[in-house]
Amino acid sequence: MLRVLLASLALLAATPVMAQELEADRVEDIIVIARRSDVPVWEVSKGDRSLILVGNIRGVPRDLEWSPAGLEEATARADRVLYPPVGRVSVSDIFRLIWRGRTVTQLPEGKTSADYLDPAVQARLEAVMADERGDDWRTRSFFLLGIDLMSDHAGFERRSGRDAEDAVRDAARRARIEGRFVGFVRGDEIVDNLITQPPEVYRPCIGAAVTAAEAGPGNFAERADGWRARRVPEVLANPLDIALGQCWPWGDPEIGPQLRGQWLTALSQAVETPGVTLAVAPLRLLAEPGGVLDGLEADGFDIVGPEWRAE
Repeated sequence: MLRVLLASLALLAATPVMAQELEADRVEDIIVIARRSDVPVWEVSKGDRSLILVGNIRGVPRDLEWSPAGLEEATARADRVLYPPVGRVSVSDIFRLIWRGRTVTQLPEGKTSADYLDPAVQARLEAVMADERGDDWRTRSFFLLGIDLMSDHAGFERRSGRDAEDAVRDAARRARIEGRFVGFVRGDEIVDNLITQPPEVYRPCIGAAVTAAEAGPGNFAERADGWRARRVPEVLANPLDIALGQCWPWGDPEIGPQLRGQWLTALSQAVETPGVTLAVAPLRLLAEPGGVLDGLEADGFDIVGPEWRAE
């Protein structure tokens, strides 16, 4: 439970036009350098306003070979970096979570997964869990059951290799580049959410996690290979990535919209801020239908980068 909880001088004599041209050249240089990393990078621009978006996935194999050097050099040339929201957790939040541990880890007393899932999904779940020791999974909370399905059966590694966010953080710290979190989620909100959400809310999560488990652990490496090769639609279609998007926190009806709202607000502000902002954001948030890239394009921004929509 603790693991889950604790689960960003122009030339003085230059004319305004020349300054804009220099800034545009600078943005283009940073984009070219960032793309050497081979991961999804987009330049979003309208007139003299621009933003660099790096699509990241959490959870990559430790032996994945990619080229973070380009992303690190690009980060060192940016004016600021935007990072995903973080949780502000207090000691009292931790004790409260422990005190209400049964509510978070178990289904309501006397209930099993069969009381909440569609019979067809329950039958598929039974098949996936056939080799489990004991039947305690039947009464496990859907919040944890979804995590277990993805970790134990779909290959997701909680302690995974270095991803784009890690590379950007390290480079920004070395270069003393200003970094900003796009927002915060209070610990008491997280605890309230985990305690009060009824099991029915997590049905889509369990359905997607069962599908990911049925697809097997190979999807973990395939998802990372697609990310490294900038095959964005392929990543979004990966059963494991779909499940991660359906489960907590992104699939939660309270926490998910809060996280998306914080990102949208931060990016809309960043695109109006002078200088070069580099944002490392969840790939699904950026590229999903109706996501950030679709919204920016609808608002008239030019977007240059890998194709994010499936044909």
